[in-house]
Amino acid sequence: MGKRRRWVALATFVVVQAVLGCWWAAFYPGLFSRDSVLYLSHTVVGPWVSDHSVLYDALVWLSFTKTGDLGAVTFAQTTAMAAALTYLAQSLKALGAPRLPTTLVAMLMPLAPPVGAFSVTLWKDVPFTICAIAIAGVCARIAATRAVTVPALAGLGVLFTLLGLFRANGFLVVGVAVVALLVIVRTMRVRLLLAGTFAAALPLVLTNLVFPNFGIVAPSKTYVYHTAFGDIAVAYRDHPELFSEQDRTLMASVAPLTRWQEGGTCSTINPLIWRRDFSWQQADAHASQLLDLWKRLLLSEPRMILDTRLCRGAIAWRPVQDDLTIGGMTYRFSRRPNADTYVGPNKVPDFPGRWVYSLRPLSWELNRVADPWLAGALAPQYDWLLWRGALWAYLSYLAVGLAAWALRNRYVLGVAAVVAGQQLAILANISAQDFRYMASPIFIGVLLVPLLLGSVGRLVVASVRRGGRVRSEPDDTVPNDQAQEEPGDPDGPGGDQS
Repeated sequence: MGKRRRWVALATFVVVQAVLGCWWAAFYPGLFSRDSVLYLSHTVVGPWVSDHSVLYDALVWLSFTKTGDLGAVTFAQTTAMAAALTYLAQSLKALGAPRLPTTLVAMLMPLAPPVGAFSVTLWKDVPFTICAIAIAGVCARIAATRAVTVPALAGLGVLFTLLGLFRANGFLVVGVAVVALLVIVRTMRVRLLLAGTFAAALPLVLTNLVFPNFGIVAPSKTYVYHTAFGDIAVAYRDHPELFSEQDRTLMASVAPLTRWQEGGTCSTINPLIWRRDFSWQQADAHASQLLDLWKRLLLSEPRMILDTRLCRGAIAWRPVQDDLTIGGMTYRFSRRPNADTYVGPNKVPDFPGRWVYSLRPLSWELNRVADPWLAGALAPQYDWLLWRGALWAYLSYLAVGLAAWALRNRYVLGVAAVVAGQQLAILANISAQDFRYMASPIFIGVLLVPLLLGSVGRLVVASVRRGGRVRSEPDDTVPNDQAQEEPGDPDGPGGDQS
């Protein structure tokens, strides 16, 4: 049986890898955005900056300098994604998910553009998502054995650390996930807490204490506090009476007051900070004063700031996009043919070889199939199902809740710990309605569907059996002396009185 399961796992991996390889060949060297160009531009031109992910920047830089292209990064992403999806599928089957449906779902997932196209995109969010999927797999293994083993703890420690290294808010995800696991598990709690604390603290220590010693510049203050600046803009648009003349002078030194007003949309901060009349240099210079203004608003109008954060974090909790609000629609992919058409000339530091950010399919035949397939999936009517992670986060909670009930195993709840961590982290601090910020709940949620259906089946069967046992019990109105005369009566004297 063990050998057969290994063959099934290998077949699953091969199928997933083959499909993702087709996406890679169709969109070689990969899809990208403005952020993707920035990953490489600052490492080539200098200085290195730790505002995104130094680890992912290093991978992109290494691919560019050693191979002259970026395809090595995206191909590695397809392999890691295939391994993570296979591992989670096998772990869920070990936990009790129906084997054939789970295998089929895992094999079919890469055909969907949210999985296939995402896996070949040059975003740090891709390896981040891969790590989150693998964490769910480790938690499923823990649930299957109902114990936190040393290998499982080591795996969680490594994966939690990578979460923090691939995304700036990864430490928030780690913190929430570890707290959730501490409530669920009954063993190795102290070691789990230590592993989580280390994983959450390491990126902060590296950014502030280690990287500067190697010439890697810390993120700009505007990059760190940009969501707070967005809160100020929303407050100024809706309640200008809260701002004194001194406040207005401070804000005008960074951008015209009309920019603060026009950029005051709660769904995204892009119309504020990514416009030419918003000065990042002045925002950095006055960051402490702007932050003091934000703190004052937080203390005096906490409900307003909370509402703004909920609005901007809608990608984490709202299953449908808001197409009536500026920035309220889900951003998926840019799908531009090269860096100049997306970023534009002189928008980021130029560097020799920037041409690598251009679409050069290895197979135009695959591109002619994949591109319309991706374009069709971007239609607004599919947004709630394919691109919004909130729906799948809620389904994940339902799936693990029913499975924990059906299997009488509280450890199953831990499978969704990383989903809760990502959902709450996004609610706390995010800048726009980007699908990539909630990609892992989509992937994990889809793979939990067979477990959900299997758990419903188990509960229905158990309910029917209980009903059958109740109907088979003798009528309580039968006199006691008659009951004693019936041989084999389980409820007679000496029988089970429960």
